[in-house]
Amino acid sequence: MGSINAGLFITLDGVTEAPQTWQGDYFNDEMGAAVGGLMTGNDGMLLGRHTYDEFASFWPHADQADPTTAQMNATLKYVVSTTLEKADWENTTVVSGDIKAELLKLKQDNRLGVTGSATLVRWLLQEKLIDELHLFVHPVAVGAGKRLFEPGEAIPLRLIDSTAFSTGVLHLVYGPVS
Repeated sequence: MGSINAGLFITLDGVTEAPQTWQGDYFNDEMGAAVGGLMTGNDGMLLGRHTYDEFASFWPHADQADPTTAQMNATLKYVVSTTLEKADWENTTVVSGDIKAELLKLKQDNRLGVTGSATLVRWLLQEKLIDELHLFVHPVAVGAGKRLFEPGEAIPLRLIDSTAFSTGVLHLVYGPVS
């Protein structure tokens, strides 16, 4: 059986939007190794529509000599969307229709990683499709921005693992409550 594991950068006040504006000096080799570890061994990447649009506008045109560029372009990608009809970025399949059923089929034989895509991650959590949620909690509050959870929303999780990085970032790994 496969799995769906998600990784998000998040602030103390729950903001996941635009980490490039607040992540700054917090990203170091420790975090890079942890993030890289999330991608290692995956059979494919699961993306929400907005993250797909951002990635697809950048990676095909990025420095082709960079190994990260080659990895991002070569990886099998599944974009979850109710509006996108086709995806032009190489190795990309659109997941639509009965999305939960399609993802359950994909999950049977594939290890899928979700990068970014907070709206998709929230939905996957609500549908109990996430096996591991990796949160990289940064020691900063930004006050405004898109948050992982909506006010009043309750999604119980259990802590699987935690690591504190030298920058003060916490890598928290949660799984579903049995």
